[in-house]
This record gives sequence, structure tokens and C-alpha cells, in this order.
Amino acid sequence: MTQPVSPELRAWVVAQLAIGHSPAALRLSMRDAGWQDDAAEATLAQVFALPGAAPVEGGPTGDGPKALPGPNLEGSPLHVDAGDRQVQIMQTMRHPRVIVFGNLLSHEECDALIAIARVRLVRSLTVETQTGGEVMNVDRTSDGMFFERGENEIVSRLEKRIARLLQWPLEFGEGLQVLRYSPGAQYRPHYDYFDPSEPGTPTILRRGGQRVGTLLMYLQAPEQGGATTFPDVGLEVAPLPGTGVFFSYDSPDPATRTLHGGAPVLMGEKWVATKWLREREFT
Repeated sequence: MTQPVSPELRAWVVAQLAIGHSPAALRLSMRDAGWQDDAAEATLAQVFALPGAAPVEGGPTGDGPKALPGPNLEGSPLHVDAGDRQVQIMQTMRHPRVIVFGNLLSHEECDALIAIARVRLVRSLTVETQTGGEVMNVDRTSDGMFFERGENEIVSRLEKRIARLLQWPLEFGEGLQVLRYSPGAQYRPHYDYFDPSEPGTPTILRRGGQRVGTLLMYLQAPEQGGATTFPDVGLEVAPLPGTGVFFSYDSPDPATRTLHGGAPVLMGEKWVATKWLREREFT
């Protein structure tokens, strides 16, 4: 027997994973609440999109329809509870799945991230899918740095907020990257997933599987230019401080229509923080 998986039940399961509880711990909690073992297993399998199978310890992966990060938008809410903050839903798109958030970060958080990151900036690199390493790319002309997961109080706070907002385990996220785009800097249109046809991709995937979602958070707006663009659908998102844009992709394929880029900054500086989400725990 299985209980129908309501949005509330799915949100509870993913929220428990996000704060560090394992699937095994969820099974015990459900048993304590009166669930039969076979019913708990089957229900968790539904949540993780694994028809007829128990969820693996790593999280939502398998042969069924892929579970993806994202907020619960049932009922078209104007705000979503992110734990320590009510985040605004400003714009949504179905295909590609794009959501623009307001009130994602405070001005103080934006300023603090910039101040900490500024002294550690280097020329931004991109993942080299030929080898699995990193390389300087003429398509990306920003400066950037990475925070380790949970490196300091503000990073830890944001990671917990993102995990709850997007209903995706904190451990499935890469380290937070902060980027500065000076006048003329840009990131030409690209995809964030790793191309399966490239020889270095298997090496990259060992650290946590494919990327399945991207959250861009704007820390400082330039005076002119610097929008995030989605060329396939003619969408531009203005880089307003404290807001963010999230998009997910269920397969490493252009059919996801997640081609995106950072338009050239024409005047001033643009600062952004990026969080990439993986299929399973990122190590």
C-alpha cells in the first residue's frame, strides 16, 4: 500500500534531506509515526521518482522520471517560505523552467558577500569537458572565486535558505561562486550541464552526477547592461540586487532550452553569486 504523495509530503521529505537527515533516518521517523515499512519504502520511492524501488542513500536518482529542484508553486503563491525569509515569486516560465525571485538576499548580505569575495578574485575559469579540469575561456571574461560549502556564517545561512527554497538537499549543491563583471565583461550563451559526449565528463560526474539546476543571485547591479539572457526564448532578467533567477534542466540536452548568458556590462560593475545543484551529494 502507498499513500498518495501530496505536495506537503514531498516538501517534508526533501526538507528533511536538506537539513541533513538521511533516507534511512526518514524511514525510522515514518515508522515511529505509524507507517508500515513497505508503505514507507514505496512512498519514499514515489517522492524520489523511483517507481517500484526503494530510494538509494545518495538521494533522488534512478531510472524513473527525474526529481528536480524547485520551489513548491502549487496555488500560485506570491511568496515562498525559505526558513529565515519570505522570498517573492516575481516571474515564472514553464519551458524552460525559469523562476525569478525577489527578496532572496538582503542588501547587507549582498554587501558582505562582495566584501569577503573581493580580496580573493581571480580570472574566472570554466570546466574543461575534454579533461574534467578547468581552463580559461574567452567566452567568460569575469573575475571570480569559490566559497567552500559552509565556509562561513553568511555562506552557511544562504545555503540553508537555498536548500529549503528549492527543496533540494544542501549537500547536493556545489560551493557558492561569486563573480564580478567589469565594463565590457560578459559570459556568452552556454549550457550549465556537462556534455555527455565529451571525454572529461565521466570524471566530472564522479563528484555528484549531472547538474540539474542553477540559481543566479544578483549582489550589485551595473549602471547599464549585464542582463541574464535566455536566447532560445527571448527572455532577459535584469540583475537587480537581492533578486535571483533559477532554472532547472532534466537532461543534458539543448531541448531543455536553458541556453543562457550574461550580457556585456556597459557601465559600472555587476556582482553575482551562483549556486549549481547536482543530482546527488557533491564531494
